[in-house]
Amino acid sequence: MCGIVGYVGPQDSLEIVLEGLRRLEYRGYDSAGVAVLADGRLTTAKKAGKVANLEKELAEEALPASTIGIGHTRWATHGGPTDRNAHPHVSADGTVAVIHNGIIENFAPLRAECEATGIEFSSETDTEVVAHLLAAVYRETPEGPDRFAEAMRQVSRRLEGAFTLVATHVAEPDRLVASRRNSPLVVGVGDGEYFFGSDVAAFIGHTRVALDVEEDQVVLLDREHGVTVTDFAGTVVEPATRTVDWDAAAAEKGGYDWFMLKEIAEQPEAVANTLLGRLGETGELVLDEVRLSDQELRDVDKVFVVACGTAYHAGLIAKYAIEHWTRVPVEVELASEFRYRDPVLDRSTLVVVISQSGETMDTLMALRHARQQKAKVLAICNANGATIPRESDAVLYTHAGPEVAVASTKGFLTQVVACYLVGLFLAQVRGVKYADEVSAIVEDLRALPAQVTEVLASMESVRELARDLATANTILFLGRHVGYPVALEGALKLKELAYIHAEGFAAGELKHGSIALIDQGTPVVIVVPSPLSRGSVHGKVVSNIQEVRARGARTIVIAEEGDDDVLPYADHLIRVPRTPTLLAPVVTTVPLQVLSCEIAATRGLDVDQPRNLAKSVTVE
Repeated sequence: MCGIVGYVGPQDSLEIVLEGLRRLEYRGYDSAGVAVLADGRLTTAKKAGKVANLEKELAEEALPASTIGIGHTRWATHGGPTDRNAHPHVSADGTVAVIHNGIIENFAPLRAECEATGIEFSSETDTEVVAHLLAAVYRETPEGPDRFAEAMRQVSRRLEGAFTLVATHVAEPDRLVASRRNSPLVVGVGDGEYFFGSDVAAFIGHTRVALDVEEDQVVLLDREHGVTVTDFAGTVVEPATRTVDWDAAAAEKGGYDWFMLKEIAEQPEAVANTLLGRLGETGELVLDEVRLSDQELRDVDKVFVVACGTAYHAGLIAKYAIEHWTRVPVEVELASEFRYRDPVLDRSTLVVVISQSGETMDTLMALRHARQQKAKVLAICNANGATIPRESDAVLYTHAGPEVAVASTKGFLTQVVACYLVGLFLAQVRGVKYADEVSAIVEDLRALPAQVTEVLASMESVRELARDLATANTILFLGRHVGYPVALEGALKLKELAYIHAEGFAAGELKHGSIALIDQGTPVVIVVPSPLSRGSVHGKVVSNIQEVRARGARTIVIAEEGDDDVLPYADHLIRVPRTPTLLAPVVTTVPLQVLSCEIAATRGLDVDQPRNLAKSVTVE
């Protein structure tokens, strides 16, 4: 998500930090800020919008010269993208400045604790609480060379969620300290100078020597003594050192050839971030913003899910989950068609709108039509403060971080997970499921990041298959139940990236006409449901595989581990971990993303910027 830069050394820290922030702009952000330490005083500058806005302000009002500083580009989570919510955040006594990437789940009770001591907060962020806590703990920590690091360790042990923290203190003019849990942090080691970065792009212009920081570790950068790494208990550990052999452009992509590949690899973290902070202290599900009463949600007798493109496919999956968990009827609509067909809406209708950017014009106009008809609107969005969440009655942010590639990958998976959370939230509020039942399903959801990681580790055979399929003229995709929207998404990805004719079908519809498309050697991808799925749908899909294979199709089968029924009929078998039926799309989609990406790359196409497409469609 956010971009983090820190510097200790002989050079002008502001120049180094701003250069790092510019190199991190590819990550996407909505505000930027810096802090420098000079003459025993912290000075900050921060501005909503691009780094250019910050640089303009600095040109008008310069910061003092300094050789130690931190900088940040923020992707808003808690609190909108405003000047006062931008990082760094400074403690009430002015001694500590902090920047942060991630989400601190227990910030509310920690904030209440700080406010009880008389501290007044100046932002809406979860980050500011760390500045106040770190200042207070530092005051109580005995003097010594390890004082700053020990204060950070004590604070870190109290935090829940995901975070990378970098801090500076007025009493430590030669040191920066950082802490990491479930959020990236890397250290750069130069000639008498040291860097923090959210990735190596932050300092690649100055050094290629990098130290990887592991989970639950604190790093102290000292101008004279270099780098010291400890775990949260204070035990010194030896970090792994590597030499970065990428150039600056490749560093932005984390060494991947394409941003899309990087974003596919980021999906375990993105799914985990979507789930962060969703369970309250008593097990109840928590959304980001809810301006609807429980009674209004209990009165809902119909749900529309409205979206475009990939988000529409997430909505199709949502239908299965919401209806199953709430027993409320759900319709899924293309946003571009929704308001033109005069849908039947009233005060008891809930419209769920899904948009990665929060600015999709078709979806925004559908939202406004729903509001005019007095329907309630809940938004699923990745961009805090965008128009769609601002105009909605409730919001669930996916916290996926920015997507640079036009074709959505981690955006889609996190939208699917967010749809599950909406379904569970409605079920809980309506009394259809108790808190412990919701909690049990959330635990299944929390297993998904590890399962996606497992899928990603086994994708070499998919890449080989993709290179073989790159000359195909048509590829068909089949699925049933929640596998049907996955088939649609697989076909869309292939069309977007590789410009190959592709279609997704409900497998049961083959016999009603689509099977005429099957010719000798036609590649057909089949998403097979679990043998443990409801009814006999698994057996029916196995029969569908036999039908297309008997007509000459080349069958590419995605099936869960242990499903041996498909073995005789699969020309190519792609295994995924066993997953509860409704949650299976999160793992079955990943091979299709990799397949499409590799086919496009083999065909020599621009994977990140397909022709004729834009990342955010802001016209109808």
